[in-house]
Amino acid sequence: MDPLLPAIQQMLDATNRGDGGALLGAFAEDAVVVNFGRTFEGRDRIADWDAQDNIGSRTKLVVTGARTTGDTTTVSVHVSGDGYNGPGTLTFRTHDTLIDRLDIT
Repeated sequence: MDPLLPAIQQMLDATNRGDGGALLGAFAEDAVVVNFGRTFEGRDRIADWDAQDNIGSRTKLVVTGARTTGDTTTVSVHVSGDGYNGPGTLTFRTHDTLIDRLDIT
């Protein structure tokens, strides 16, 4: 398993402890989250996604694998909480020290 970049680790840790401010701090201002086909552009919309589908659903993430190639990191997770429960894949694209894009499948 490849080590996780700090912004990715920050996003995962913030989700698990329910810290929306720390989660948003891991994303660039113009970042995009695509959650099973629904797109959230910019930190304000990412905050809406987080409040409804992530921390708002008491999501917990356990990393089961990670691989980084260039600016893309694919993280395998086990998801639990009040929403989706089961295996998932988080594909992060990073630039500088922040997350530019997160695709959740």
